[in-house]
Amino acid sequence: MAAAADAVKTTVDQFTAASNVAFKDGVEKTLAALNDANAHSKKNLEAVVASVTAATKGAEALGAQAMAFSKASFETQVAAAKSLTAAKSVQEVVELQTSFAKTALETYMAEMTRMSETVSTSVKDSMKPLNERVTALVERVQAAR
Repeated sequence: MAAAADAVKTTVDQFTAASNVAFKDGVEKTLAALNDANAHSKKNLEAVVASVTAATKGAEALGAQAMAFSKASFETQVAAAKSLTAAKSVQEVVELQTSFAKTALETYMAEMTRMSETVSTSVKDSMKPLNERVTALVERVQAAR
């Protein structure tokens, strides 16, 4: 009977030790996964902040360009109006107006091209940190397979 009790005690001790090791390993793996998830979340948040910062800079640059263009356009229109009032004939008025319209259209098209480039650069800069995080996630998922 003592031998059977010792065998049961030994079996229970082994089971308890194995359970403790398994529990400890499970807790350590869970903590490691949580730390990894926290690090990943932190990097995601940093990417969002970088993206918003880049978008803000782009918006500021675009606003500054728009203000400068508006100011220059106003000054050009005032100068054109002065030259029209100084015209000595109807033909001169037509020529001045045609020249002004052509120049205004060319200037507008050039400015829209510049603004489009600014927007494109801003979007590219804004999306870069987010794209990097998506790439990192895809790599993690592929590595986990």
